[in-house]
Amino acid sequence: MNLTQTLFSFGGRIRRSTYWLHAIGVAVVAGIVIVVGVTLSAMGNGGVLTYLGLAVSFAGYIAAIWASLALYIKRLHDKDMMWAWIFCPVYPAIVAMFLDGTQGPNRFGPSPKGLTGPAVAAS
Repeated sequence: MNLTQTLFSFGGRIRRSTYWLHAIGVAVVAGIVIVVGVTLSAMGNGGVLTYLGLAVSFAGYIAAIWASLALYIKRLHDKDMMWAWIFCPVYPAIVAMFLDGTQGPNRFGPSPKGLTGPAVAAS
């Protein structure tokens, strides 16, 4: 899965490490874009720069929210959970951020770790 698919599509599964790496990256980039937008807006004194700064800030917020939701939903998919779990605030967050995903393929796609099925205990 390439960067565009990881950040902007809602299908598939990602690992916890991928989630954290991209979530931190999204936060940093969004913070920079929003600071630039607010700075432009403050420098504009009601002119064109003000509106450009507001547009940049708004675009940064929207892109950050979209990317964050896409990452979060892919983590839920890794645990074989539907996207609707985003409306339950605590349980899915713990699952998505800290617990290992479903071993092997599930209804949302193959394992992002490349595993083919659940571990079988040797007898």
